[in-house]
Amino acid sequence: MPSEFFVVALNSEQPERLRVFYQDVIGLVPKFEFAAGAFATNASAAPSLIIEGHSEVRGHAKEPQRMLLNFLVADAAAEEARLEALGVDFVRTAYEEEGVGVFATFSDPDGNYCQLVELYE
Repeated sequence: MPSEFFVVALNSEQPERLRVFYQDVIGLVPKFEFAAGAFATNASAAPSLIIEGHSEVRGHAKEPQRMLLNFLVADAAAEEARLEALGVDFVRTAYEEEGVGVFATFSDPDGNYCQLVELYE
């Protein structure tokens, strides 16, 4: 199945709250020509994340480890400090995976886990 790209759909009982978080705190660029909750990284013209409401989704993520949204960054420690200053809760602060890079895990307002990833060159 060749594919040009794929999009992650993140469903929420309160999608507007997540939209604000991913736009204003994380810094994703809205792609409203696709959908109200569509976002992309700064390097992409296509959406990589769409946040929508879903009638079967209630409350916080029950298994937040099941899927991680990974954000590749140049400096994980600096980004962790920026997000903490904005009130983001970190599940695990920055740690090193030898030979791979630096990782830090935080949760979004619905309790979904996300990671900052600084890969070594």
